[in-house]
Amino acid sequence: MLKINGINKGIVIDHITAGLGHKIFKELNLDKAEYTTALIKNVPSNKLGKKDLIKIDNVVDLNLDVLGLIDPNLTITIIEDEQIVDKIKLSLPKKVTGILKCKNPRCISSIEEIDDITFTLVDEKKKEYKCEYCDTRNSL
Repeated sequence: MLKINGINKGIVIDHITAGLGHKIFKELNLDKAEYTTALIKNVPSNKLGKKDLIKIDNVVDLNLDVLGLIDPNLTITIIEDEQIVDKIKLSLPKKVTGILKCKNPRCISSIEEIDDITFTLVDEKKKEYKCEYCDTRNSL
């Protein structure tokens, strides 16, 4: 049987849609981490059927907007002294800056190097965001 020890101080990213755990693991650069990490794939789940789970035995900064874009249904649990001190439920961010690129080849942001483009969520079901410069809708 697989046994993953508890965490003294760190983070558990739970309820990850099965198959997205590896993408999140790489996005957080956990494959290069010097501390203990665990990516557990295809964990049985009553709610999801199967899910992925990441345990990080360290305190790290997480970009909640990026995580919300990858999987808006995941949960982040903060652990201190082996106790849960906070639980964060993510959703699609209403606005994101500096993360997405406009798909419109005629948009000024595609022609010039603009790093901090803001996109606004316009359709949550379709995961569509609107570019602040050209109003083009971009789906994730």
